[in-house]
Amino acid sequence: MPITPFKIDSTEHFAQKMLRLRQEAQVNAREHTAAFINALEQLEALAAAIAEGGEAYSVGVRETARSLAPDLEGARLNVTSIMGRAA
Repeated sequence: MPITPFKIDSTEHFAQKMLRLRQEAQVNAREHTAAFINALEQLEALAAAIAEGGEAYSVGVRETARSLAPDLEGARLNVTSIMGRAA
């Protein structure tokens, strides 16, 4: 009885499997990136709300939110642009 180190599935060749897995990974990456963009949008809105929240927030919290808002917007626009070029 011969011993086979691994079983080769004849219905899907190795190259086909690699292509399928790569495509699945790319779809998952696009979905994950879309979620990241959404999170940046939400964080950007939250930072703006806190920055404009008046004395309900401590000065340090307001200033931190105010300084983060442009960076968050830039990051969101950058990632959105990159995804637009990749499509």
